[in-house]
Amino acid sequence: MRRKFVKTDGQYFGIGIYKPKTIENVGTLWRSALILGADFIFMIEKRYKKQASDIYKTWTHIPLYHYDSFEHFYESMPYNCQLIGLELGKGSQKIETFEHPARAIYLLGSEDGGLPEFAQKKCHDLIQLPGEQSLNVATAGSLVMYDRHLKRENY
Repeated sequence: MRRKFVKTDGQYFGIGIYKPKTIENVGTLWRSALILGADFIFMIEKRYKKQASDIYKTWTHIPLYHYDSFEHFYESMPYNCQLIGLELGKGSQKIETFEHPARAIYLLGSEDGGLPEFAQKKCHDLIQLPGEQSLNVATAGSLVMYDRHLKRENY
């Protein structure tokens, strides 16, 4: 059963993957997005296929957008919405100290390539999860959404 999140006016978020390597990770991220209160998810340069494991029929509850290129995605972003990249490395803020904006789009990199530098440069902020190695992309996205939920609930 989907938990009902209380949102204030003007608050929303979406999450997506740039060039996902496996479609299973998209399905897992989509399910987490439904449970953790995301308003939409997206993919850049990859298509989604319906999965038999999607027991919640998430496609009936939360939209999935597909963009042919990063430029197409970037030009389609909502007005006054911050792009937050998830990436290990220099310039990334630890998620423990990050304050999530009211309107955000979280961008995850591919499982084998991460978030390309040109995309990182377009982000308002870069955040990173604890650890020295990357997590599975669906797991990482789920942790970011959970962190947002915990922190935004207390604002």
